[in-house]
Amino acid sequence: MSVKKEQRTAEIIRLIAEHQKADVAELSERLAVSQVTIRKDLDELEKIGLIKRQHGFAQINDSDNIAARLAYHFNEKMKIAEKAASLIKNGDTVMIENGSCCALLARVIADTRENVTIVTNSVYIAEYIKGSKNITVVLLGGIYQQGSECLVGPMIRDAAENYNVKYFFAGTDGWSERTGFTNKDSLRAQAVRDMAHSCENMVILTESAKFHGAGTVPMNIKRQPKLVITDSSLPKETVEILNREGIEVQFA
Repeated sequence: MSVKKEQRTAEIIRLIAEHQKADVAELSERLAVSQVTIRKDLDELEKIGLIKRQHGFAQINDSDNIAARLAYHFNEKMKIAEKAASLIKNGDTVMIENGSCCALLARVIADTRENVTIVTNSVYIAEYIKGSKNITVVLLGGIYQQGSECLVGPMIRDAAENYNVKYFFAGTDGWSERTGFTNKDSLRAQAVRDMAHSCENMVILTESAKFHGAGTVPMNIKRQPKLVITDSSLPKETVEILNREGIEVQFA
């Protein structure tokens, strides 16, 4: 994909996410390309689950679906994923939790690295990169959550204990100084805790908007994360709090 096409695709996603749906003719006019080109872009975005095509227009998928969440703050998430991928070398084994930034990280690894093993609880990630010949995917066993397309439950920890990885990448639904990183779902939060026992370095991947509010379930991993990769809009005060807790912050 050329740089020009990457920029156009990101703008298409932004426009559709902002307005919930967008007309092909409107996108063509806004981006100064033909309707044929827009339709090809939309076809590709639909194949990876970011949008849903209707007659003459496109719209964002169900907001509860992880593929739909990829569309929101797509530019920031993609840059975060690329920054995180710089930590990974050919031949590494990494652990990646379910989440939109994490899914994009898996995509970047699949496209740019060789002989990497990804251990994950995300059925979505396994499906998302299934065409890659450079990646081996290990799915941790568990109970399947249809909405989030991930595996949860006590079998996650049993399976994760068979691995010792340098990096474990996880997302978050929110953060506060009092509770630390949070999730909206108790089972997914427990899966993160269980997987965190199997890594040397836990890395949180999230856009800065997630720091504006906390989810309902504390992940209780306050001492675990060593690094946060986010965008440059994170307030300086929040960076200082994270630094005091021994967490390095890197901007994508």
